[in-house]
Amino acid sequence: MFITSAYRWVLSKITTKAQQILLSILSAGPIPRHVAFIMDGNRRYARMKQKEVREGHSDGFVTLKRMLEICLLLDIRCVSAYAFAIENFKRSPGEVDALMTLAEEKLIELCQHGDLLDKYGVRLNILGKTEMLPARVQRVVQAAVTQTRDNNRAIFNLCMPYAAQDEITTAVESCVRENLRQGAQTRITERDIDAQLMTSLVDSPPLDILIRTSGVKRLSDFLLWQCNENTQLQFSSTYWPEFGLFDFIPIILDYQLKVWRQK
Repeated sequence: MFITSAYRWVLSKITTKAQQILLSILSAGPIPRHVAFIMDGNRRYARMKQKEVREGHSDGFVTLKRMLEICLLLDIRCVSAYAFAIENFKRSPGEVDALMTLAEEKLIELCQHGDLLDKYGVRLNILGKTEMLPARVQRVVQAAVTQTRDNNRAIFNLCMPYAAQDEITTAVESCVRENLRQGAQTRITERDIDAQLMTSLVDSPPLDILIRTSGVKRLSDFLLWQCNENTQLQFSSTYWPEFGLFDFIPIILDYQLKVWRQK
């Protein structure tokens, strides 16, 4: 038992050191300002591993923390993650309730003193129709956002419950209301709408890379407006709970190569 524990400790130290070296090498090149994740494959991963669906989602949260820290170590300014779609409320009541309980638990954990957001000075934003969340989750959301609002080193946008079409509709409605309030008859422009997007209202930089895991190649109503001609779409066949540094490295290298080619 002691030998096994010692071996694991040594292996973890070697792995950590290797990760630090790899991240240091990557940091020498151009680094994206904003990376977004569609965290797909939790349920299929759970079935493959013969686990409960809730365990798949819980393992997915561990991956989210790991990838968020990797991004922060690379000095990526903003990370956005698609945690729960408005459409997901159509899943079975048992799964939805389990996801809400998990969200409540993990938000509390994420914002604990000394945890990731506190350690790296990250401001947490919850983007979406938060009024659709259960009251107990809304309370945790408000507390988490308030607790991190003065952090200014990086931004973490957790999108739940979110849909890009809802975000765009809400932005247009805000522009119309503002025009009516001012009694103006001016034309609403793309810039006006862009300024009212949830991501813009929390000062997120333009989206550089959008990553979807699990081999599915669609955007699923996530950050549709933010995906522009400069956004790189990356699709990984790895299920989200198993996604890690060695899946991420080729994506960053591809981004760096394209940036260098444009110069």
